[in-house]
Amino acid sequence: MNTVIKPTIACQQVDSYRLDPSFIHSYAPNVGDVGLFEVLSPGKHRLIQNPQGANTYIYEGDHILAVFGNRYATKVFEGVVPVEPQTVYQMLGRGGVIGSVRTAHSKIEEPTLLRQIAYAVDDKGQVLNTLYLRNQGSRFDPNRTFPGQVILSVGTTMDSGKTTSAAYLAGGLKRAGFRVAYIKLTGTLFLKDTPFVLDRGADMAIDFSMFGYPSTYCCELDELLDLHQSLLDATAPARPDYILIEIADGLLQRETHMLLSDPGFMRTVDEVLFSCSDSLGALGGLQVLAKLGITPFALSGLLTVSPLLVEETRAFVREPIFTIEELLEGPAVQLLLQRQQSRSMELRRA
Repeated sequence: MNTVIKPTIACQQVDSYRLDPSFIHSYAPNVGDVGLFEVLSPGKHRLIQNPQGANTYIYEGDHILAVFGNRYATKVFEGVVPVEPQTVYQMLGRGGVIGSVRTAHSKIEEPTLLRQIAYAVDDKGQVLNTLYLRNQGSRFDPNRTFPGQVILSVGTTMDSGKTTSAAYLAGGLKRAGFRVAYIKLTGTLFLKDTPFVLDRGADMAIDFSMFGYPSTYCCELDELLDLHQSLLDATAPARPDYILIEIADGLLQRETHMLLSDPGFMRTVDEVLFSCSDSLGALGGLQVLAKLGITPFALSGLLTVSPLLVEETRAFVREPIFTIEELLEGPAVQLLLQRQQSRSMELRRA
């Protein structure tokens, strides 16, 4: 095939392949399967990210190498890998995640439409699948201990400030002389969060795509726990004193709630940082967390851009609230160190 192919970042671990169009109408795709697609009608996504993370425009008639996956985004699309082969697919995310849109936000433009041309196969004719293609994973062990403290960044909803809070806390810890690793455990592949946290001061920033996942929506709990363990193990070269782990979307999202409800997962977490968009969301979110037996060490997020929202929230909660400047400049780090020292003293007494 002499057509120029534009690969997406979802195919970053695909080194070699050949194209086989013979079974695109008979084979039902799986999450992680790699295919070649023709752009029929550009819509919401007129750009893709290439394997180097740069943005590339796509036009009608272009051919892209992309990966089947699911997506959950309350402000954009919900999309899934169809159980049967389709004539037309949709682009679910700029990172090259392909599936069928199930629901969409009413203010979002129609999705980019694609027609599958072929599957990418290996030298044995097997469909290439990105899951654990290049990096071997680990089995989850809730009793594993890590030299670094694990801080979980969660939020009320999509775009509540989870990544920004984690990034500025990473910067604050780095300024205090600590080594910091950041993990994006769940979400849909798009190279934005990890570079941001690196730029803010983290020594390492990795996400689920390291193990070939185009997204984590619809993963089962055991699969997520193994991915969690794999990513934790992958931070070892950075020798982190602190590991910041972000879970995408909000507390009520399926995978987020599954993880927060799992005692084994929470046993690996030392502290929780809770990001909120507004004061009422903060109160409701704290109630949800309390029912799960979780008390965050602090609140932050989008609500802190408004002094009035902070004032409203402080009148009803006991947890400290930090702006991103306070996460960066020391007060949050001091609190973490105090809490860590208190836990160490309690363990010695026991």
